[in-house]
Amino acid sequence: MRPLPVLLCRLVEGIMASFNDNGGYSVFECFLRSPGIIWRCMRRLCRIIVNALIPINWRSNCGSPLEPETNSEVNFPASSSPKDVEQSRGNGPPKRAADYNRDLTPKERQGFDRSVPESEEVVAQLTEDEDESEEDGGEFRVDSSDEFYCGYDSTWETEDQEPRCSGTRRPAAGHYKFSRFENAAKDMQNYRHDYPSLSKMSRWNESDDQPNLKFHLGLMRSVPDDAFIKDFHNEWYRDYNRLESEHSYIQWLFPLQEPGVNYQARTLTKDEIKDICQSSLALENLLESYKLMLDFYGIELLNEQTGELTRALNWKARFNNLNSHTHNNLRITRILKCLGTLGYPHYQAPLVHFFLKETLVNRELPQIKDSVLSYFVFAVLDKRQRRNLIKFAYLNYDRKDEFVWCPKKIQMMWSRESVSRQKTYL
Repeated sequence: MRPLPVLLCRLVEGIMASFNDNGGYSVFECFLRSPGIIWRCMRRLCRIIVNALIPINWRSNCGSPLEPETNSEVNFPASSSPKDVEQSRGNGPPKRAADYNRDLTPKERQGFDRSVPESEEVVAQLTEDEDESEEDGGEFRVDSSDEFYCGYDSTWETEDQEPRCSGTRRPAAGHYKFSRFENAAKDMQNYRHDYPSLSKMSRWNESDDQPNLKFHLGLMRSVPDDAFIKDFHNEWYRDYNRLESEHSYIQWLFPLQEPGVNYQARTLTKDEIKDICQSSLALENLLESYKLMLDFYGIELLNEQTGELTRALNWKARFNNLNSHTHNNLRITRILKCLGTLGYPHYQAPLVHFFLKETLVNRELPQIKDSVLSYFVFAVLDKRQRRNLIKFAYLNYDRKDEFVWCPKKIQMMWSRESVSRQKTYL
């Protein structure tokens, strides 16, 4: 059997000969000499084939009967340990933190936009989808043709699916918010899946002097600030001008497996991650660093077990600084990633929920809203917590038609669910 390219060439030659016999060869030849037209036609054909054949499943509210339920409005408390979170790191199905109650509180319902139109066809389709999901064991299908489907976002994948990058461009890709989210999703997926590209490199040298571990144990000074970790905790605490203007300390306080702007700081190694997570002193120092930065942002840690947060007494001044110095968004993203890597993944969701509430509900941090939605939310390792955060964001987002951070089908399902609850409480 001849290869497909050979058959296509024979077909093209036959068509060209036919056109030549009928005096139309010059037109067809002009078409073939326009590679842009051919490329667009081939892409459109491939898009039709891919959209028809490749669905995506996601599991909704699949907590086991043994897992306690908590309310998603109460600052997303979590009792998960580093081993409990979903990190997609290839050691079989990971243990999951407790799922959150799907019932919304009155405060969440206030954020629902009643102006969202829903036709009878939409409601009927969603009802049919939910019925099918019950038969399939709680699986929902999100097709890659969805207007806001992002191939770099693994939030809606089931545990046995591999992350896929998007090979097609839909009309929504031209939307500036979706394009920004798609670019951010590449970085966040790389983090959530433990930097798969780095595993191919021989960067985990056993003879490494482990500068990050030594710094967090108080045995080494940072460079170039020449400070021990306790110096930051004691001397830099509430020195807001210094914390704002200096940029080299954050890579030492919150190290990652990826480089930052301080070239004198070292990236984390696998051995360092293991040793820091097993050291009570290193984890205690990391917690103090977290409190240092929370205070800088006008936030107070209420509960060290759950990660529950509240506004600090000086929150207004600190929020003003956040709104006017948005480079802090990069720092917060680094902090969230570090918490997930070094023993505090259960702190991620409470911090993101705090920022979602302040941006979307209280409207005190409008300048960081896009970063919260495109970066902060997708740094959360636990998939079900991430889904709950996105749902909270959608229900409290003013312009539902501009929400691009989850597939359109999921948004429609949540809108219908909210309408149903509104009618129940009326």
